Amino acid sequence: MDASIVIISLPAIFRGIGLDPLAPGNIGYLLWMILGYLLVSAVLVVVLGRLGDMFGRVKIYNLGFLIFACASVALSLDPFRAGAGALWLILWRIVQAFGGSMLTANSAAILTDAFPARQRGMALGINQITALAGQFLGLLAGGLLAVVDWRAVFWVSVPVSITGTIWSYLSLRETSAGRPGRIDWLGNLTFAAGAGILLAGITYGIQPYGGSATGWGNPWVLTGLIGGAALLLAFCVIETRVAEPMFDLALFRNRAFAAGNVAALLTSIARGGLQFMLIIWLQGIWLPLHGYDFEDTPLWAGIFMLPLTLGFLIAGPVSGYLSDRFGARFFSTAGLVLVMASFLGLLALPVDFDYGLFAALLLLNGLGQGMFSAPNTSSIMGSVPAEYRGVASGMRSTFQNSGTALSIGVFFSLMVSGLASSLPATLKSGLVAHGVPAASAAHAAALPPVSTLFATFLGNNPIEHLLASEGVLDHVTKAQRSALTGHTFFPQLVSGPFHHGLAIVFGVAAGMALVSAVASALRGGHRPGPDQQEPKDRPAARTTQSRHNAPS
Repeated sequence: MDASIVIISLPAIFRGIGLDPLAPGNIGYLLWMILGYLLVSAVLVVVLGRLGDMFGRVKIYNLGFLIFACASVALSLDPFRAGAGALWLILWRIVQAFGGSMLTANSAAILTDAFPARQRGMALGINQITALAGQFLGLLAGGLLAVVDWRAVFWVSVPVSITGTIWSYLSLRETSAGRPGRIDWLGNLTFAAGAGILLAGITYGIQPYGGSATGWGNPWVLTGLIGGAALLLAFCVIETRVAEPMFDLALFRNRAFAAGNVAALLTSIARGGLQFMLIIWLQGIWLPLHGYDFEDTPLWAGIFMLPLTLGFLIAGPVSGYLSDRFGARFFSTAGLVLVMASFLGLLALPVDFDYGLFAALLLLNGLGQGMFSAPNTSSIMGSVPAEYRGVASGMRSTFQNSGTALSIGVFFSLMVSGLASSLPATLKSGLVAHGVPAASAAHAAALPPVSTLFATFLGNNPIEHLLASEGVLDHVTKAQRSALTGHTFFPQLVSGPFHHGLAIVFGVAAGMALVSAVASALRGGHRPGPDQQEPKDRPAARTTQSRHNAPS
C-alpha cells in the first residue's frame, strides 16, 4: 500500500511543500518520488533475501519493520519546503523502501517454511493477493487522505508500522536454522550498481532531451543503459565462479522456477502499465468529461478502479487453494489468458466509455491476475530447496518490482511517442480557435508531452496552469476563459492523441500477457512440494540437505 499511496497524493504533497510539479526542472523530483521506492526495492530484495537465509529470515524481517516504522515517522515530519522538502521525502522514501525490502524479501520464505505443501498455495495466495490489492487500495487511500492533509499520507503508515514492529518481534519465531556462509561482496556490488544504473537510465529516458520528446538519445541515458547491462553481465559471470553466490543461477535449471519468474516479470510490466494508464485515462479525460473537477479526480480515480482490486481479492485465495490440489500451471496460465482478453477489451473501448463495461473489464483483469499470482508464487517457492527460500523469495520480488519500474519506462515512452506525433498541432489549433494569440498557443504546444502526461496523471489542468502563468486568460473573453479552463476543453483536445497512444500501450500489454501465458504453460505439470517429494530437475548435491531442512 505504501508503495503506491504517494502516487495519487503527489498533487497535494507538492502543493504542501510549495513546489510546482509541472515546472520542467521539477519533473526529476516527481519521478524520483514515484520511482525511488521501486528502484531500491528492485535492487535490494535479493541481497536481503540472501541475508535472511544466512542469519535468519525472521530476524531480517523484524529489523525491516523497525526501519520502515522509523522512516514513516520521518516522512510525516518533513521540516523543509520546495526542493529541500522534496529531497527530504525522496531520501526517507528510499530508507522506507530499504525496510520494506527486508519484509518482502523474506515474507514468502517465512510462509513457505511454516506451511506444508498442501496448504502453501492458500497461504502464499493470501499474502500475494493482499500485497497486490494494497497497491491499488493505496491509490484510494492516497486520494482520501490527501484531501485531509498531505502529511496524512505518511501518518497512516506510522501506527501500522509501529504495531507491526511490536507484533512481529513478539510473535514470529524462526522455523528454519540460518545457513552460515560468506557474503558475496563482489556479486552484491555489481548487482546493486548494475540494476540501479540500468533502472535509473530508464527513468531518465522518458524525460525530454534537446528537441526530442524522450531522452533515449541522451548520452548519459545511453551510458546508463549500456553500463548497467554490462555490470549485470559481469554479475552473472561472477556468480558462476564464487563459492557462495548471492544469486544462485543454478536455480534457473528448475523449469518451474525459471518459467514462473519470466511470467512474473512480464505480468508485472503489463500490470504497472495498466495502473498508470488507467490513472491517466480516468483523471485526465474520462472524469473531467463527466463533470468532475480536476482537483477531485485523484480520489475518484481510485474509487472507479475498485473492481480491479475486487477481482484480486476474489480470485487470489481461491486459486491458491485449488492450485494446492491441482497444480499451478492451469490456473496461472488461464489467468494470464483472461488478462490478455481484458487488455484487448480495453483496447476496443472508446475514450469516453460506458463505465459498466469498463468496470467489467477491470474485474476480469483483476480475476485473471489473481488466478495467476497466487499459484505462480506457490510454484516458484515450492520448487527450491528449503535453505534457498530466502534468496528465491528475493529473486521473485526483484522480478516483480523491476517489472513495475520497467513498466514506467516502457509504457510512458510508448505513450509519449504517441502523443508527440499529434498533440502539439492539435493543442495549438485548439487554443487559437478559442482566442489564444498564436505565439502563446505555440508556446503552450511546445510543452513536452511528458509534462502534459504528468498533468493528467496529477489531476491538473495544464491549459489553465500554462495560460494563467503567462497572463493570457486576462486577454480573452469571459466565455473563452470559461471554455479553456472548464472540464471538457482539455480532455476533448487530447482524447484523440491519447487514444492513439493508449492503443499502442494496451496492444503491447496484451502481447506481454500472451508471452507470459506461454511461459507459464511451460513450467511443467503438478508435482508435490519439496517437503513431499524432491523435484527431478533439482541438483543432486542439494537434495539431501533440502530434506533435512524442509518444514514438517
